[in-house]
Amino acid sequence: MVKFSMANSPYTYLNDSEWPSEAVGVHHVVVRKSFLRRLCVPLTAVSLLASSVYLFLVKEQSLSVLCWSFLLTGFLLILSLWKPVYKESVIIMPAFGVQLETHYSSGRIVRSFVPVGKILKPVLLECVTPVTCYWSLSLIVQGEEELMLVFKELHPPLKILVPIWKALCAAIDYRGKPDAFREDG
Repeated sequence: MVKFSMANSPYTYLNDSEWPSEAVGVHHVVVRKSFLRRLCVPLTAVSLLASSVYLFLVKEQSLSVLCWSFLLTGFLLILSLWKPVYKESVIIMPAFGVQLETHYSSGRIVRSFVPVGKILKPVLLECVTPVTCYWSLSLIVQGEEELMLVFKELHPPLKILVPIWKALCAAIDYRGKPDAFREDG
């Protein structure tokens, strides 16, 4: 059952509550499918192919123009429509840890688990490159020299990252409470 949903232009944020208790928080960031992109790219490819066939048949241009246009069209279609990652998930279990999942369109799922005892703090960082600027959610993990990125492939906007960051902070604070976890015996 989806407890909360938020959509931004390229991404959709889903907060699942499929467990009976609120002990497990499941957060998904899904890449949205763009109708305009799925419509424009094939139309561009068809027009490129039509113009090359026209040049080949009517204007009697060389066969190499036709072959290169087929290759270019195929390359453009693969480049623009193929998205390797369609969803990344964060599963927060305050008593155990955080599981990070990356779902690829091929069906492959990459999972990694970080025990709650090793997480020192979740942090929001602004990443600046010469081309773009985006926000990133990272974990400071004990014993690791580098920050662990929560979303390794996707770059969701800040308004999607903030609820996940708050849930991670709450899970870390949950760990520090004396009555949060008791051993039997």
